[in-house]
Amino acid sequence: MHSPALFLITVVLVAILGVTGCGRRDDGVTELVITGSTTLLPIAEISSEGFEALNPDVNVLVSGVGSSAGIEAVAQGTADIGTSSRDLKEEEEGLGLIDTPVAYDGIAVIVNPANPVTALSMEQLKAIFAGEITNWEEVGGPDMRIHLVNRDEASGTREAFKKIVIGKESNFDLRAAVLPGTGQVRDVVSRTDGAVGYISLGFVESREAARDVKALKVDNIEATPVTIADETYPIRRTLHFFTKGAPSGVAKEYIDYVLSPEVQEGAVTEAGFIPITVGNEAAQ
Repeated sequence: MHSPALFLITVVLVAILGVTGCGRRDDGVTELVITGSTTLLPIAEISSEGFEALNPDVNVLVSGVGSSAGIEAVAQGTADIGTSSRDLKEEEEGLGLIDTPVAYDGIAVIVNPANPVTALSMEQLKAIFAGEITNWEEVGGPDMRIHLVNRDEASGTREAFKKIVIGKESNFDLRAAVLPGTGQVRDVVSRTDGAVGYISLGFVESREAARDVKALKVDNIEATPVTIADETYPIRRTLHFFTKGAPSGVAKEYIDYVLSPEVQEGAVTEAGFIPITVGNEAAQ
């Protein structure tokens, strides 16, 4: 016969593990769970505030845990929407996820403002992050060691940068500092003279950071909304909302809200991203 204490523990565990997306609480409020990319966090958070104002009976729970974790959560049913700053990997394509692109983004290569280097080629970037170039003097800069700042393996930004810049035939230098979030990368680069990292263009200018960082031209192209939309800037990606099957119910209403002109021309643009409609027009 089970003890009361064991029964109580079991009930609590079931309650915790049973929390999934789009659940209706006892007070009648529907909870919409959105998790994943830290890059997409500003869009998801700002949009949730506007969506909740229009839908008082909905509580939107947003978190940034990395694109891979977001994809896993929505695939397992513990989130309604998984946000991702990378495409699905081959092994994820059979999970039954439906992709809704919500914005376009450029990945900016950043250095400390004290670094006189202003541009790098794609070939130089690949060699730097693969550990083949280790001193700024080798790319026209001062005699100063290059300090690589990388993202963790759960990061969609890392995955996109690896795919576009490094390629399949090479790997990141294992000596790089590995950080879990965009803000941490920006902060370390802003405080380290020889550092180089990569972050979403929308995070290059940050009111939270004490010091600035400098975005480099890549193949002599500056990362701007225009060069990202017309695809002349080479490190460009799509930002995604993934759902398990076609979006429906509150999840669909939220996604439709994010795709509305109000959010696309507001929160998306203000966060430094390119509205999905602008990217589509540029691609035509």
